[in-house]
Amino acid sequence: MRRATDGAVHGATSRAGAGERDGEQGAAPLLDGIPRQRRTEEPADRAPARAAVTAPAAMSVSSSVSGSPASVASFASFASAPRRARWARLLPTPAGTPFTFGYLLVLAATSLFMAHADPHTVEELLSASSTDVAHLGRTPLLVLGASALWVVDGFASPYVLGFALVLTALERRIGGWRTAGVFLLGHVVATLATEIPVGLSVVAGHLPRSSLHRLDYGISFGLMASVGALAGLLTPWLRALVLGGVGAMLLNDLLRLADPLADWGHPLALLLGVACWPLLRRTGTGGGGGRPG
Repeated sequence: MRRATDGAVHGATSRAGAGERDGEQGAAPLLDGIPRQRRTEEPADRAPARAAVTAPAAMSVSSSVSGSPASVASFASFASAPRRARWARLLPTPAGTPFTFGYLLVLAATSLFMAHADPHTVEELLSASSTDVAHLGRTPLLVLGASALWVVDGFASPYVLGFALVLTALERRIGGWRTAGVFLLGHVVATLATEIPVGLSVVAGHLPRSSLHRLDYGISFGLMASVGALAGLLTPWLRALVLGGVGAMLLNDLLRLADPLADWGHPLALLLGVACWPLLRRTGTGGGGGRPG
């Protein structure tokens, strides 16, 4: 197409040049029956009218091309692409957030097992994964790791949605290893801080020995630590909104005190995430392999 256009232009130029040379030698007679023949001379009073007619025609052609459905659709898709990309970044992906994505697959598998396996087998596995005082005294490392592989109420729990959104945002800013560190910090420290006082109270005689055996598992402590850490990387108004909303929810749980260990462990885990702000803000601005926020 480009070669054909150049040839047409070259031919038009050569013909125009020939016409000008003929005009210099003498006016060529017009041929009857052939419209729109080129005149060697154009009256001066007709030149402005011809320019006035040509300009609107050119503008109409330009507007018809720019307003064509294909061009409008292309522009609309281009304008909407960044918005879709931003929404897509809220969800975990294998390449962008491998830690969060892989962890969600594990939680999905254990939740399916809880829903469809033999109830007696599920109860035994949950009991063996519980971070109660009795298990922490015998196999602390095993139960601290196993207890974080289960979700209370299964994959339909709202904690799963919070886990996906919060850890995805955190991992995109500070990387997978640091996100795993924050999660484990909240999970391990909050668990020990709530279970050790139970053991001491049993030894002192303030609690019965049955308190040493209980079901204690889930991802809530690690999630709360991740929420506290992520808040430090947000804008001030969004940080206040997140901490205010989560803080009000945890305060309501403390006032009800339906599950004392969990109700005290959640605020502690949130504060542990907040305590990570100085380190995570440095890594969140481009240092240490994290993605800039």
